[in-house]
Amino acid sequence: MAPAAAATEEEVDAWAARDTSGHLSPFTFSRRATRPGDVKLKVLFCGVCHSDLHQIHNDWGGSIYPMVPGHEIVGEVTEVGSEVKAFKVGEIVGVGCMVNSCQTCDPCTQHLEQYCQTKVWTYNDKDYDGTITQGGYSTIMICRQEFVLKIPTNLPLDAAAPLLCAGITVYSPMKHFQMDVAGKHFGVVGLGGLGHMAVKFGKAFGMMVTVFSTSPSKEKEACELLGADRFIVSKDPEQMKAAAGSVDYIIDTVSAAHPLDPYLSTLKLDGKLVMVGIPEKPSSIHAFSLTSARRYVGGSAIGGIKETQEMLDFCGEHNITCLIEKIPISYINTAMERLDKADVKYRFVIDIANSLKSED
Repeated sequence: MAPAAAATEEEVDAWAARDTSGHLSPFTFSRRATRPGDVKLKVLFCGVCHSDLHQIHNDWGGSIYPMVPGHEIVGEVTEVGSEVKAFKVGEIVGVGCMVNSCQTCDPCTQHLEQYCQTKVWTYNDKDYDGTITQGGYSTIMICRQEFVLKIPTNLPLDAAAPLLCAGITVYSPMKHFQMDVAGKHFGVVGLGGLGHMAVKFGKAFGMMVTVFSTSPSKEKEACELLGADRFIVSKDPEQMKAAAGSVDYIIDTVSAAHPLDPYLSTLKLDGKLVMVGIPEKPSSIHAFSLTSARRYVGGSAIGGIKETQEMLDFCGEHNITCLIEKIPISYINTAMERLDKADVKYRFVIDIANSLKSED
């Protein structure tokens, strides 16, 4: 009997950036053959994260071109490796910001893979086999089963995609820092992709929610659309003074440089401010803003796989999804221009299956 033919790489259609101009255009590359522990999926939808914009322009340094962005991926399983038991063909699954980690270090054994020193990001990173990872602006994804997530069947798939980054980025610190206590007062700085998810989680946890924004025009959507209890224009000194000492916790989602002291002044005794936005310039804090009321400042990066699945299940139970604008892949460069101007409510999601040719 002749030996079985070796599995071969598969050609994948995608859109990629070739240089720091960030312009995305059609691109073809090869995915690895499905390994025993892999899950292969046909990509249906992929969210557009603000970090995609930074990466394609090399704003953070270290960008590898050609680059296929995308780490908010929802798709249908088309093949599973021989060792895969938790997933089956036809199931709807997700892949978020990571596709690999060592699985043995302290963070990994605590289900905190996002803090593994050798974690592998879904795109613009080097995997353990030396290959460069490419993301979800593509027709096919292949991922280790440990990094694949189950999408609740009751959620719309397009609006569920951004939960894999925007959702977990605010859910994880809210849970870790106990910013989820019913009846407490929760503040959200910034009302974008992350901020509006923080508002939704805050209300689901039963908290009073205040939105801080520099844009007075966002008050109606914050309160009427998202259910926030209070809206404060953060550049209005009188409104900020009136809010002094009224908030228990704050999630700061803003990625532009901004002062922290005004927000710290709104915290109660032992109040907590956690940053999930990443401003390009360092933030300064007057020590008195902390010592005067024993306040805390912290930070957080996405969440581990176990916690991300917990978040997805929570969203399924409470019918929480992201508010999105669905686009074809051909619109992606315009979407990036609009994203750079914060002109989106609140997340672009690419309809990959219906706008990008698939060979699967």
